[in-house]
Amino acid sequence: MIPEITDKNVFLLLPGKVSAVVGKYVDENAVDLLDGLRKFYNSMTYKNLECEQTKMWHLGPVALYQMFNDEIVTDTL
Repeated sequence: MIPEITDKNVFLLLPGKVSAVVGKYVDENAVDLLDGLRKFYNSMTYKNLECEQTKMWHLGPVALYQMFNDEIVTDTL
């Protein structure tokens, strides 16, 4: 168990969240896994997620996916 989440250890929480968000994105949009990973890692959602101060690491994959999906929809308008 991580005693306290800091900028130095928040990265330990990210792989599971990224996997869940990208998996859902790939399934719902019929895109290649690598394309889905690139899109997510280049998104503002991910940039905010990896920043400990936003506390987005508290959010579950469904909430993160919704934020990511909203970002994508906004970018295409």
